[in-house]
Amino acid sequence: MTEELCRPDELRTLFLFEKLTDAQLDWLCQRGRVEVIPAGPVYTEGDPATQFYVLLEGTVVLSRLVGGDDIEAGRTSQRGVYAGAWQAYLRDRVPQRYPSSMRVTEPSRFFILDAEVFAQLMNEWFPMAVHLLDGGFFYRTNLQEMVGQRERLLALGALSAGLTHELNNPAAAAVRATATLRERITGLRQKLGAIAAGPHDRQNLEALIQLQEQAVERVPKAPKLSPLEAADQEDAITDWLDDHGLGDAWQLAPVFVAGGLDVAWLEQAAAAVDAGMLGPALRWLACAAETELLINEIEDATTRISTLVGAAKQYSQLDRAPHQVVDVHELLDSTLTILAGKIPPGIRVVKEYDRSLPAIPAYAAELNQAWTNLIDNAVSAMGQTGVLTVRTGRDRDRVVVDICDTGPGVPPEIRDRIFEPFYTTKPVSQGTGLGLDITWRIVVKKHHGDITVESVPGSTRFRVRLPVTEAKTEHIND
Repeated sequence: MTEELCRPDELRTLFLFEKLTDAQLDWLCQRGRVEVIPAGPVYTEGDPATQFYVLLEGTVVLSRLVGGDDIEAGRTSQRGVYAGAWQAYLRDRVPQRYPSSMRVTEPSRFFILDAEVFAQLMNEWFPMAVHLLDGGFFYRTNLQEMVGQRERLLALGALSAGLTHELNNPAAAAVRATATLRERITGLRQKLGAIAAGPHDRQNLEALIQLQEQAVERVPKAPKLSPLEAADQEDAITDWLDDHGLGDAWQLAPVFVAGGLDVAWLEQAAAAVDAGMLGPALRWLACAAETELLINEIEDATTRISTLVGAAKQYSQLDRAPHQVVDVHELLDSTLTILAGKIPPGIRVVKEYDRSLPAIPAYAAELNQAWTNLIDNAVSAMGQTGVLTVRTGRDRDRVVVDICDTGPGVPPEIRDRIFEPFYTTKPVSQGTGLGLDITWRIVVKKHHGDITVESVPGSTRFRVRLPVTEAKTEHIND
């Protein structure tokens, strides 16, 4: 670096200083300096912000660290542009770190102030402006934090409501099935007593036990019938039962159909026992089949509850370390399970997973929040009908997750603004404008990945790319 003489008349030609007095310009030259910096890096993002730079001549490039790579954010040769410790006037109330990296592509001249000098200048020369900037900065920061918290609480409330609804259905089914099962077991005891009190020989009783075992084995294998097919089979069984003198055929037929016990099986049962025992035997077998059906229903309901609880546990990651190596598919599945109650029946969910993907280091609970925001936006865009596609793949050293919808799309004129905080196209009270901002912060800031959107009417894709390995902590300069 080469230091040059600072000239007040040159500073006056810069838009930043053109309104200053001669005394103020002299003050700047006495406390600042002019340096020629050779081509290369000037400062690095995240380092302590110690200097305030104003370009006099040359070309500067500003860049941000995204996923371990320097992404160029701006390039200019305009005299008077400034960078570096421009928030020094806030002093220790905010972390004084360079928010980006700066390099010069050719030897460039700068007017440079130490951060403390710049802070002194701002607070002594422009106290009212500093108060206004101070208030605006912290108001926006606090508002963003408050609304972000509200966004998270709203999401938690919506998820809780959906999860409660999803849990209520299988829980209510299990309660109903349990009450009915108690009645059927009572009926089984009564029917067993009636059979035992009858004049039936050992051979008939053994045949009945074998029929019961056969019936129970057939129940889980019962075919899934359409309503029309089930009605036809019930009619056929009702006719058969009527022909064999059972007056309660209309009650028994639906049970036999649900248990996969057709007319052919009933014929085998009739051949296995004496005619006088057929009525009590079939009622006993119907009760045994219904008991098995109810047990299966309870098992399905409790399995569903267990699945939902497991998904909630996976989603929240409450019992796991914040940062861990995770299978991205497990996170996506748990999010889809949790959000199932919010996805209308008219929206078809398609999963296109590349199961060969490696596990990745991640903050799992926060990634789940990102998936929630993206999926919720996709569902909201489609309304009541459409296709939600969740796709995974790999792009070199990145795992790729696509969230796609068939909604109306994101208009080109707002596409560059959708990740801005507080920007929303939803009606008042229906959106805070922080969902995609939070998602961007989680993906880019927290996981050193990137997120992009491609959209035309009828097809919108949000693409998230996450590093397969831990992002490098050192800065990369060109």
